[in-house]
This record gives sequence, structure tokens and C-alpha cells, in this order.
Amino acid sequence: MNNIHVLKLSEYSRPEIKESKRDAWVEYGESNDYYQYLIDRYTNSTTNNAIINNITRLVYGKGLNAVDASKKPNEYAQMMALFSKECIRHLVSDLKMLGQCAVQVIYSKDRKKISKVYHVPVQLLRAEKCNEKGEVEAYYYCDNWQDLRNFTPKRIPAYGYSNEPIEIMFIRPYSVGMKYYSYVDYHGALPYAELEEDIANYLINEVNNGFSGRAVINFNNGVPTEEQQLMIKQQVLNQLTGTKGEKVIIAFNNNLESKTTVDSMPVNDAPDLYNTLSEECLRKIMLGHNVTSPLLFGIASSNGFSSNADELQNSFILFDNMVIRPMQELLLDAIDTILGYNGVSLKTYFRTLKPLEFTDLENVITEEQAVEETGVDATQLSSDSQIAQALIDLGEEPKEEWLLIDEFAVDYENDDAENELLSKEPKQSLLSKMYNFVSTGTALPNDSSKQDQVIDGIKFITRYVYAGENAPNTREFCRKMMEAGKIYRKEDILTMGSFPVNAGWGPKGADTYNIWMYKGGGNCHHRWNKQVYASFEGKGINVNSPEAKKIAVKKAEKFGYVIKNPELVSQRPVDMPNYGFLPSNPQPKRKITR
Repeated sequence: MNNIHVLKLSEYSRPEIKESKRDAWVEYGESNDYYQYLIDRYTNSTTNNAIINNITRLVYGKGLNAVDASKKPNEYAQMMALFSKECIRHLVSDLKMLGQCAVQVIYSKDRKKISKVYHVPVQLLRAEKCNEKGEVEAYYYCDNWQDLRNFTPKRIPAYGYSNEPIEIMFIRPYSVGMKYYSYVDYHGALPYAELEEDIANYLINEVNNGFSGRAVINFNNGVPTEEQQLMIKQQVLNQLTGTKGEKVIIAFNNNLESKTTVDSMPVNDAPDLYNTLSEECLRKIMLGHNVTSPLLFGIASSNGFSSNADELQNSFILFDNMVIRPMQELLLDAIDTILGYNGVSLKTYFRTLKPLEFTDLENVITEEQAVEETGVDATQLSSDSQIAQALIDLGEEPKEEWLLIDEFAVDYENDDAENELLSKEPKQSLLSKMYNFVSTGTALPNDSSKQDQVIDGIKFITRYVYAGENAPNTREFCRKMMEAGKIYRKEDILTMGSFPVNAGWGPKGADTYNIWMYKGGGNCHHRWNKQVYASFEGKGINVNSPEAKKIAVKKAEKFGYVIKNPELVSQRPVDMPNYGFLPSNPQPKRKITR
């Protein structure tokens, strides 16, 4: 007889997908309870719970919106009527926690439109066995899949596979080897979520009910009755132990020779072991969720960045692109499909929670793209004051080592070099980012301009300043630009034409126009002045010396450092034909604002 028993510890196993020969649905998990297994991992694992909660918040952000909502108010109203905020939140939660989500699509009586969409808890659905084409034509709904005797599953057709008034749209990402369901995106972290639970449960039990004998008290003068033993034990414990006291073993023996002995199994390194396991669980669960930096969830880190802010910003952008966006796109595709059935065509997006300074706008060109990236409505960014502030924040002050060698109203003539420069689509500059960062006040470093040149070791810098006079009726845009008195690169001024300043002043009433040419719009009394600076950095020349300017001018003339600009650039719109109003926008010939 073998009196030594080895306990077989539980091990993680992947979900089992079974097509029952008896039932019409496909079970998910060994006992058809894998969804409950995932819910338990969410409920009982601290790290897993926190990460899922935070990712869910980031995916949902500030809710569903549309870039073109202001242009299509009726269609936008239909979308908001179909999809409640609660519905979208629940879909996001299911998709992250359970790997898929589902909605109940309710049609109108004539099936010409979808009248309402409701969230369906995906854990209550099971897929019907697929047809010959591998398509799932229906899903079964049951309130309790572990008690089918009292809860009979109900068949509901899949979206697009019937003419019934109610259908189920099942939303899931593609998973290799999975025909009916999808793995959660943190599938590899599930064993560590279980381990974290076990560690927590063990430590709690150890504190509350654990038995780890460290001292033995022997009574060697006979064995009292059971009642007397309990009384003596309680008295000893009251005197020798407490909530944090040492645990003792009470033994009653007939004599010294028959005293109780204890063979200890020392666990002196247990605290270190638990700490190591906990940290390993934390790392692996974060890795399973594709967390790019612990700082995203408030955990200190040191990964070689110059500061935590650098790491947080870079990690956030990467995390947003790798994790948040794919989940949003999956949901938006489903939402667009439903909207399309009703003939609604909107550019949908989720308004983001991420800080504006963390937004990656390197490839953003259009206003709609900027709104989608930042989650900030265009109407919030289109005022003259805010647009002016965007340009002002990007402007710079002349450096101490810069010597101003010339300032003049921009020349009327064009030369070939300038035309070639202007004919090219301006590269997306930092101004585009500043336009969307108007509320942050983020300072940006000075950039070089294509017009800057180095001539015989001296750097010549070309910048532009907004010039003219302020008057009581001066536009807000012009007033703020004048008061700032900063200098700007031409590239940034050109890019400003991509965004709305003085909405309605553009061609045929458009919100955008060429600020480089037309400044504040029709009847504007302001102009761009060109400033040329010389930098003697590293040349040992004192910029305050009268000779410095002479040297710079001669160098510039010798090497032909002259960039001329179009006539309209230096000309005030009020002095232009039609007072600076575009021919497509005829206006009365009277001076309204300055």
C-alpha cells in the first residue's frame, strides 16, 4: 500500500471547441463555459482586471462620433439614435474581455431600415454549426448554458441570413484555427492571470487560516479530556499569540517519551519567491496585453528614456496604433455596415482620451484627418483667435547670435527658384500639429527653412513677420498676429492655408484660402514683411559690431542670396483689386474691417 500521495496541480489548457452530435450549436470550452473562465480571470486577477478596464476606456474614449457630423446632421442623428452610448460601451467591454461581441439588429416591419441596435452579452450566445460553405447562419441565445433543462436555447438568425425582424451580428477578429469563436488578444497571458490569482488566494489563506507550526508546547503529565484540552489551548493562545503573533502547536502527551515531534519544511525564502512570482505575472500579463510601457498604467519604469514623459509619450503613440486602433476599426466596420443598410454614410471615429501632445500627426494632411486623430471637433479649432494662436505658438524669437541685416515688404516679383519652391505641395510641418494642439501651449523647437542658406560659412536665415497697424475694427486673427510680433518660416505660413481661417472667405465660400497671399482676408490692411538674418555662430565675429552687418551684406550679395516673393504677399488685401475679395466671392467695394 502506497501511503505517499502526490497532488497533481492544475494546469492551463486551451479552450475546446466541440460540435455536438446531439445539439445544433457549437460549445465553447470543455464544459461549454470558456466565457465564464475568461470572466473569472478578469474578476480574480488584479493586473488583468486593471489592464482590461483601462484598455476598454481608451478604446471607447469619449464615445462614437463622425468627422462629417456638421455636414450631415440628419445622418448623424440617425447614427446616435441607433447606437446608444451604453450599447457601444458594452460592445467595447465584451470585445476586449471576451474576444468578441454581438448586437441584436431589429428591422422595421418592411425591413427597409434597421430601427434599433441592442447589445447582446456575447457569453450568452453559441454559434450554430456552419453550413456547407462554412458560414454561420444563426446563433443560439441562452441565459444559462449550464442549466439547459430550465433554460432552453433560442435560435436567432445571423445578420444577413434571413428575412426575420431580429438578427444577430457577431463581431469578432480573425483567429487562426478558430472557425466559430476568436481567442482573446491576451490569450497567452491567461496562465499568468491564474497564477496571480493562486498567489493572492494562498497569501490570503496564509494570513487568515494558514497552518505553519513554528513552536510546540508539550504537556507531559497526562492527556486531559477534550473539553479541558480546548480550554487550555485557548488560554495559551490568548497569552502567547495575537493577530500578528507566532503560531504554536498544542500537544498533550502521556509522558515525555511520547511527546509530539514536528518535522519542519523551512520556507525561509517564501517572501522573495512570492515577490518574484508576482513581478513575473505582472510582466507577462502586460506583455500578453501588448502594453508598451508600465507607465501607461501608473507603474514606474526605467527603460533608458531621458525622462518618464518621453517614455510615456512614445509608448502611448505605439500602444494606440498597435492595440487601440485595431479594436476601434473592427467596431467601426460593423457600425458602418449597419449604417450603410439605412443609407447612412458617415466618417465615423471614436473621440480619443489621449492627450493632444501624445497625438501622432506626422502623416496628417487634411482637416478631417486631424479631427479624427485628435478627437477635437473642427468647430472647436476654427476661430480666428485659435488659428492665430496656433501660428503664434509656432513662431520664434530671433536668437541672440542672429544679426538682422535687412527688413522690407515682400518683393512683388517672382523668380524661377521661388516659383519652383511654391509649386510643390508643402510638406506637413509642425504648424499642422500646433493647429491641433492650440489648447496645450506646447513649445516647439525652431526648424530650418528651405530658404535658409549657408554662404561662405555664414548662415543666412529668412523669416517673415506679420506687419501693419492695429485699429479698433481689426480682425481678431490680425490683432493677435500683430501683438505677438514673432517671426515665421514660409513653409508654416503656406500650410496654414489647409485650415479654416475666417470661414467662408475662401473660393466659392470655402473655409480655407491662401493666408500667404491674402493674410486676414478681404479688406485686410496687413502684409508680410521679409526679414533676413545672418548668423556668425562659431566665426568669432561680434554681432553688435557695425562691421558685422557690412560683412554679412557683402557675403549675401556676392553669392546672390536673394529670394523674391509674389506681389500679393507684401500687398495689403485692401489695396488689391476688389479689396482682396476673391472674384468668386463678389463683395461691395467698401472697407469693413482691417
